Amino acid sequence: MKRLTQLDGLRGIAALIVVIFHLSLIAQPFLDTNSTGDAWWWLSETPLRLATDGTQAVLLFFVLSGLVVALPALRAGFTNFSWKKYFGSRFLRLYIPAWGALALAGILIFCIPRMSSNVTSNYWLDDTNAKHVQLLTLLQDATLMKVGNAADNVLWSLRWEIIFSLLLPLFVLAAVLIKRSWIAFALAMAGCVALTIGDPNHANAAFYLPVFMMGTLMAARLDTIQEWSARRSKRFWIAALATSLFFMVASRVFAFAAPASSFAGGLLWSLVGLGAAGIILCAIGFASFSGFLNRRPTQFLGRISFSLYLIHVPIIATLAYMLGDAQWWLVGIIGVPLSLTAATVFHRYVEVPSQRLAHRVGARVARPRVAPATPVAAFPPIEPIEQAPQVEYPHGAVLLHYAAMR
Repeated sequence: MKRLTQLDGLRGIAALIVVIFHLSLIAQPFLDTNSTGDAWWWLSETPLRLATDGTQAVLLFFVLSGLVVALPALRAGFTNFSWKKYFGSRFLRLYIPAWGALALAGILIFCIPRMSSNVTSNYWLDDTNAKHVQLLTLLQDATLMKVGNAADNVLWSLRWEIIFSLLLPLFVLAAVLIKRSWIAFALAMAGCVALTIGDPNHANAAFYLPVFMMGTLMAARLDTIQEWSARRSKRFWIAALATSLFFMVASRVFAFAAPASSFAGGLLWSLVGLGAAGIILCAIGFASFSGFLNRRPTQFLGRISFSLYLIHVPIIATLAYMLGDAQWWLVGIIGVPLSLTAATVFHRYVEVPSQRLAHRVGARVARPRVAPATPVAAFPPIEPIEQAPQVEYPHGAVLLHYAAMR
């Protein structure tokens, strides 16, 4: 199965957007004057939101996971796929890097004091990032099931990755049943979009799991999608990419007319998952876009994307507490290259070894058990039968007299 390397590049860009998003939250107190036309309005209420919206980027991660994680099972077939190997390796690939990121966060928080007086109160940096480290809290975070992660608050998304990973057999089975026709596929995608209608501030499993399902549905018909994509024109792909990008930020661009809590706002928010699926479709079928995603810088970002996603918040939050959030521009200048460098090291020494360990454990779990050989009972040697002398009887018959066996 050929790897879709352009999706790695797409994941790398999404990870970088999450970094920029958190840097923008550090700068928000100094950019947001609560007036139309200020710097924060341009960053958050216009199409420029594409470069700074971490939440939408995470939803793109979810659709990508739905596609990439389900694809091997769909290619092998539900009954032929090694579910033992999958479950034996999948969770190690998620948990070990997450634990490494938590350890880094704990060390930074413990070693470098975080003084509330250095940052603006009632904003992201002060409200959602831990100022003290507690072992019990870190252990709770390490389960990846806790709601709210102050030591490293990006871990909230891994909770949904874990839940999706546990439910993957059901996702794959549903996709196998649906993939038989385009009509069923279209109806299933529409159903996923409908399930995501609602207030983004109160998103739950009913919102996030359908986003994963969109990716799994795409994986189920990937060959057909690729054949269909090859027949589309460049003009079509430009329009499709522009529309998908617009869907990603429509809820923010029209927030002045359709607040998030309104039904119209909920409808616009539901377009985010569809927009993410559209961007992935363009990455697969739009040659120019695919070529951009396969360039060395984007492939590098894709290679370290998971590590960058996991460790950038502890790094930039620590810098902001050290320098003060008023120096947000300096936090960005130092924090971005530092995060990229640290992610490269983390990828090499934590993520890659965890992948190798996961592969070995998965292979070991999936290895068929060999039944022990049944021992053969030893019997005493059989003594030869003594043959009695031949006796001749009338008519030439010959009879043999055997001595009784002892």
